[in-house]
Amino acid sequence: MTKNTERKTWISRLRRDRGGNFGMMTALVFPVMLAAGGVAMDLTSMVLAKAELQDATDAAALAAASAMANDGMLASDAKLLALSFIKTQMAGGAAVDGSEKDPSGDDDAADIGANSEVLITEEATAGTGKSFKIEVTSSRKIYFTPFTRLLGQESATLTTKSFAESATESKNALSMYLVLDKSGSMLANTTEKNTSVNSCYQYDDTGRLIKNNPISPCYIKKIEALKLAAASLFTQLNAADPSTKFVRTGTVSYNIEMSTAYNLAWGTTASLTQVNALSAGGGTSSSDAMAAAYNKLNASTENTEHKKKNGQVPTKYIILMTDGNNNYTADDTTTKQTCTKAKAAGMVVYGVAFMAPTRGQQLLQACVSSPENYFAAERMDELVAAFKAIGERASAVVSRLTR
Repeated sequence: MTKNTERKTWISRLRRDRGGNFGMMTALVFPVMLAAGGVAMDLTSMVLAKAELQDATDAAALAAASAMANDGMLASDAKLLALSFIKTQMAGGAAVDGSEKDPSGDDDAADIGANSEVLITEEATAGTGKSFKIEVTSSRKIYFTPFTRLLGQESATLTTKSFAESATESKNALSMYLVLDKSGSMLANTTEKNTSVNSCYQYDDTGRLIKNNPISPCYIKKIEALKLAAASLFTQLNAADPSTKFVRTGTVSYNIEMSTAYNLAWGTTASLTQVNALSAGGGTSSSDAMAAAYNKLNASTENTEHKKKNGQVPTKYIILMTDGNNNYTADDTTTKQTCTKAKAAGMVVYGVAFMAPTRGQQLLQACVSSPENYFAAERMDELVAAFKAIGERASAVVSRLTR
């Protein structure tokens, strides 16, 4: 056998021999499998880290915006507050682990604040108001696992950005008119005991005297609860506008007839006096009082008053409150028509039903600007809370993420 023949025979045997193939294939594929597994783990870590960083910048932007509007914080302090929020939130993040550390020993994730920037823009609005725009940008470096580094990629930088806006309370001028039920049923008891007196005259749900002499125990009457609720509302407005440059209020009450429809005045002092002077009695007819509220707010002089004092066009509110049914359904129809006109004119209509029967509730539900503007109170504390909530909404400082 020649040497060439022997060589060919040896090569043929080598080709036919399958022994060791698995080992060779494993040696070739295993590094690729490790790298693929590393990429999968690092992608998951990156998604989680990105979400945590976005949450941190969102929280920082909102915190700074709220602090400047609510607490009067200076821009320099608000920046420090935002950076503190980012550091604090990221320090406990689930994605912060050893895999994110620089192999050289530096931990970039441990000092997110060093890689964050807070930009604050202030603008003057009408009167003494200010608006604030907050932009927070933050980045962090993620170092990959050794398996991913087999592919030649050692790290990636994640960047997030958040925007928020806020404004001081004095930015929003408003005119609010209260339409309050003072019919005989407002003499009826609430569920809250009046511990300041031992006995008192008491009335049923129609406003009729139960007995001709005082009896006990005494309960706070609906009309008294209404006065407390109105005071709670006015407290919110006063807090928003302590200098009485942006808030105007007025009141009208009704039983079977409308009482005096007072002109709107700056602040809440006159309106509080008018509410505290209310006395209950008689039937129920809300139509004329609702029309008077609409006419007072819709008068051109109302916008003029605001223009002269704060340079704004006010947001206009009507609060319609009842504890019963109108004596005549025609009054329901007329009241609804006025509510429709008010909403078409851009007025915001709230409705508060206080221990009211179904028809009274339905009237208010038909009148309000949205379902969220309707309140059904069955106890005094719920009535007070309803009026307080309306005051908070009307005078609220808005701090919100914009992008």
